[in-house]
Amino acid sequence: MKIRIIVLLMLGSLATGAFAQDPVKERLDKSPRHVEWVEVQSGDRTIHCFVAFPEVKDKVPAVLVIHENKGLTDWVRSVADQLAEAGYVAIAPDLLSGMGPQGGKTSDFPSIDAATKALYGLKADQTISDLNAAADFVLKQPACNGELAVAGFCWGGAQAFRFAAYQPGLKAAFVFYGSPPETKEVLARIACPVYGFYGGNDARITATVPKTAALMKELGKTFEPVTYEDAGHGFMRSGEEPQAAPANRKARETAWERWKALLKKI
Repeated sequence: MKIRIIVLLMLGSLATGAFAQDPVKERLDKSPRHVEWVEVQSGDRTIHCFVAFPEVKDKVPAVLVIHENKGLTDWVRSVADQLAEAGYVAIAPDLLSGMGPQGGKTSDFPSIDAATKALYGLKADQTISDLNAAADFVLKQPACNGELAVAGFCWGGAQAFRFAAYQPGLKAAFVFYGSPPETKEVLARIACPVYGFYGGNDARITATVPKTAALMKELGKTFEPVTYEDAGHGFMRSGEEPQAAPANRKARETAWERWKALLKKI
C-alpha cells in the first residue's frame, strides 16, 4: 500500500510538471497583439529585436525597452507586449546579439549566469550604437508617430539613464532601479525628463538617488524619482510572480499605473 501511494504521488508530481507553464510565457503565447522578431543593422553588427504593436487606429509613440543583466528574456518581451497593450509600439533589442556561443544571442547562452557575465563585458559605445540603431528602426515604422521614450530595468535602467544623454530627441526616460550616469558632465547632456522607480529595500541603488536628484536640480534637469516602500530590487519582475511578496506586488502595480500615466503625457 505504501509503495502504491508513493507511485501515485510521483505520477501526480510528474503530471503537474508536464502541464504547468511559465505564466510569463503563457501570457506571451496568448497575446492578441502582433509581435515579431526583426534584425537591425548597427554598423557591422546585426541586432535581434523583439517588436510589439498595439491594436490602435492612429500612430502612437514608441518605447525602447532595455533588458536587465539577464539579457533579452521572455519577461522583457512580456513588458514590451504590455506596453503594446497600453497603446504603444515597443521594441526590445537583444544587446547580447552576436556575443553568445558561435555568435548567438541571449537564448543561445547555456545559462543566465553565462549571459550575465558576457553582458558585463559589453563596451559602452557599442551599447549606445546598438540602442540608437533600434531607436532609428522603430521610429521609421508606419505605426509610430515619430516620438520615442526609453525604459530600462536594473542594468537596463542604468543604460536608459545614460542613453538619455546621447539621444537628444527622447521625450522621456524611465529608469527602473538603475544607477545614474558616472559623471556630472553626462547628466548635463540630458534634455528629456527622467522618471525614476526605486525599491525601498534596495539601498545599493536607492542610496544614489539623493545625490542624483541634487545634481539634476543643479543642472536644471527634470528628475522625478519615486521610492516604493519595502520593495526590493527587481520588483517589476518579482512583483508579478505567483508567490510575490506583498510589497513587491504592490510596487509593481503602482509603478505600472504611474508609468502609463506618464506615457500619456508624451
